[in-house]
Amino acid sequence: MLKLSYTDNKISLHCLKESLEEWINTRVLLNLRSSTSIYIKSSTASILVPADSFFTTQLEKLKGENIVEFCRCDSESVEIVLKGIWLTSEVESETGLFVTEIEDKAEYLLQNMFEREFCHA
Repeated sequence: MLKLSYTDNKISLHCLKESLEEWINTRVLLNLRSSTSIYIKSSTASILVPADSFFTTQLEKLKGENIVEFCRCDSESVEIVLKGIWLTSEVESETGLFVTEIEDKAEYLLQNMFEREFCHA
């Protein structure tokens, strides 16, 4: 399972071993027990990546049921659109969590690309 966390100032990406259903059930129970609102809906998320990346080429070959499309933005970048579930504490919030299940190899490629392109430690 792939989890994208959207905060006010950054996006982070994590691969999780548990299933999407298990993770959502745990999240809902946690929110109920802590009396915190939770909003869940089917949604899409986009990740802007370099067009000339080896990872992008490999991902295009793996396009599956939850990788909806690849949209070329300009000569330097491609937008990868994923289908999944959006979870947040406020209905119209732009911060929250997006989760999806895609092939393991696609998760691995996305994680490696994200770390290489966006995590400059």
